Parts: sequence; structure tokens; C-alpha cells
Amino acid sequence: MTTTTTTPARSTARAMLNKVPQVTLLFWVIKIMATTVGETAADFLATNLNLGLTATTFIMAALLGAALVVQFRVRRYIPWIYWLSIVLISVVGTLITDNLVDNFGVSLWTTTAIFSVAMFTAFGVWYGIEKTLSIHTIDTTKREAFYWTAILFAFALGTAAGDLIAEKISLGYWKSALLFGAMIALVAAGRFVLKMNATLAFWIAYVLTRPLGASIGDYLSQAKKDGGLGLGTTGTSIIFLVVILGLVGWFTNEQNRQDREPSELLAA
Repeated sequence: MTTTTTTPARSTARAMLNKVPQVTLLFWVIKIMATTVGETAADFLATNLNLGLTATTFIMAALLGAALVVQFRVRRYIPWIYWLSIVLISVVGTLITDNLVDNFGVSLWTTTAIFSVAMFTAFGVWYGIEKTLSIHTIDTTKREAFYWTAILFAFALGTAAGDLIAEKISLGYWKSALLFGAMIALVAAGRFVLKMNATLAFWIAYVLTRPLGASIGDYLSQAKKDGGLGLGTTGTSIIFLVVILGLVGWFTNEQNRQDREPSELLAA
């Protein structure tokens, strides 16, 4: 008779359900909106509230740290905790890039290169240790740590790349949004028509949604003389946050309904 020894790590992996949401159309909608809020909220806090980049960065980093502590402590995907962490990490990613560019004088070319290397290194180490980058198996603390680290670098890179193309190369905000949108459409075509690897397609699209969201945020919020619609960071942030809250509320209700169904079936 063969006995199976269960290691603590494997027990933890079994006890922890996948910590990220299913990838649906609504997932991408909220993701793009969250990245848009990351761009506009960072500008609102630093500029409109006169907190400055440094103070805003410390405050938002502390809030992100608190949100991630809660996210890591729960054993499954809980919509409001996950998406709060996404919005906060989007803001912090933006602030990291803005600090390097505005406070330390690092060029957008350099920041784009730095965060490209950092992001690919994070993915490389993740894959080297776990042998997978699938978001369907974020079911251990180690994999979740890799996941959030890669996302942070992806958000910082997206801010740098978006600003580089829109401002430094002078393509403009709405044209940049169209460019990144077209690139995402090509990835979707590669996935569904050419049968590109699902995990690869997901992460390419995920990274591209960051500069897409940043470009949309800048286009909506920036003054008309600067190539935007002039809605301001306050109005843009509020509009997108309200929509995000509504969609996350819907996600929460759906999950609660799904959780109740097994109990109701057993009771019947």
C-alpha cells in the first residue's frame, strides 16, 4: 500500500482558492477603468489637493500596503478587496513613474526601459520558479506575490510608455489610445484566430491596457489647449470610480448568489 505525504505547502495550496477573477469582458472593462483612475487620481491628489508627489506617494503606498495585507490574508477571490488593490496599485504605479520623471529628472525613455526590464525580470523569475504564469492557478502565497509584483511593474511601465508616446513623441492622447486599442485588438485576433497561447495573450493584453487607460485618462482630464477634453482629474476620477463601484457590486452579488446555490441544493 502506498501512502501519500502531504506537505504544508501543498495543503496551503489546496486550502487557498484562485485569488483572481475570471477573465470576462467585464474584467477588461473594469481593468481599463481602474488604470484610467490610476492616472487621473494620482494627478488629482498630487496637484488639485496640493499634496505634492512625495506626500501622495507615501500616502497611497501605505493604503496599497494595507489593502494587500487584506488581499493576502483572504483565502479566495473577494471582488471588492481585489479591485481596491488594483485601483491602488494603479495609482502607486503612476506615482512611481511620475516621481522618477518629475522629481528626479529621469527621462521617459529611461523609465520605459527600466520598467520593461523590471517587468520581464519579474515574469522570468516567476516562471523560472513556478513553471507557469497562468492566472488560473494563483492559489499559493508565493504565486500571488509574483502576480502583484509583476502588475506593479506593468502599471509603472504603462504610465511611462503612455506618456512617452503621447507627450514625448507627440502623438497625442486620443491617438495614443487608438494605437494601444489597436494593439490589443491584434492580440485578441492572435488569440482567437491564430490560436496564440492563452496565457501569453492575456499578459500582453493586460500590459497594454495600462497605457490605454492612461491615455484615455489624460485625454478626458487634460485641458483642451493640451489636447484633452478638459473634464479635469476630479470629474474623470469620480465618473470612473462610480462605474467601477457599480460593476464590482454586481460581481459581488453574483459571487454571493453562486455561493448560496450549493447550500440551497443541499437543503433541498
